[in-house]
Amino acid sequence: MPKIESHKRVNDIFLGPLERPALHWLAVHMPPWVNPDILTTIGVIGTLIIALSYWLCRYNYNFLWLASLGFVINWFGDSLDGTLARYRHIERPKYGFYIDHAVDAFTEVIMILSLGISPYVRFDVACIALIGYLLMSNLVFLRTCVVGEFRLSYGRLGPTEARVIVIMANAIVYFTHNPVVQFRFGTFSLFDFIALGIAFLLYYFAFTTTIAQALELARKGE
Repeated sequence: MPKIESHKRVNDIFLGPLERPALHWLAVHMPPWVNPDILTTIGVIGTLIIALSYWLCRYNYNFLWLASLGFVINWFGDSLDGTLARYRHIERPKYGFYIDHAVDAFTEVIMILSLGISPYVRFDVACIALIGYLLMSNLVFLRTCVVGEFRLSYGRLGPTEARVIVIMANAIVYFTHNPVVQFRFGTFSLFDFIALGIAFLLYYFAFTTTIAQALELARKGE
C-alpha cells in the first residue's frame, strides 16, 4: 500500500478555475497568526451555524440566509486550511490528513442531519443522502490506501459544488416556499427532490467507481 505521505490529491472540479486562485490569494494575505488548525476550527463553526440556522427555520424561514452564510464560512475554513499549510510549507501529512478528514466526517453528518430536522427536508431523505456521503467517503479512503490517490472530485463535482448546490437550493426554497407534491406513498417537497438528486449522484459514483476500481485491480493482479 502507498504511504499516506505520498498520496496524490486530485480535485478536478467545475469551480476549480475560480476556487484555486481565490484560495491562493487568501493564503497569501492570511495574517501570520492564523494557522491551519484555526481555519479547521472556523470550518467547524460554520457547520454549527448551519445546524442552528436550519433548526431556527422552524420559527422563521429567514434563517435560510444564515444557513447559507454558514456554508460559506465552512468552505472558507475547510478549503483553506490545507492550502495555507502547503503555501507556508508547514504540512504535517499524517496529522493533517487525519484531523482534516476526521473533522469532515463529523461536520458532514451534522450538516446533512440538520437538513433533516429543518422544516424543508424529510428526515428519512436526509438519512438517504447521508448514507450516500458515507459510502463515497469510504470509497475515497479505500482508494487512497490501495492506489495512493485521494480523489475529491467525481464527474467534476466535489464538496465545493455540493455547498453551492445547497446554497442555491436555500435561495430557491426561500422564494418558492418549498412547494410539495403528494404521492400515494408520501409527501415530498422541492428540497426533498434536490436532496434525493444529490443522493442519487453519490450512490451512482460510489457504485460505478467501486466496480471500475475492482476490475482494474483484478486485471493487474494486485
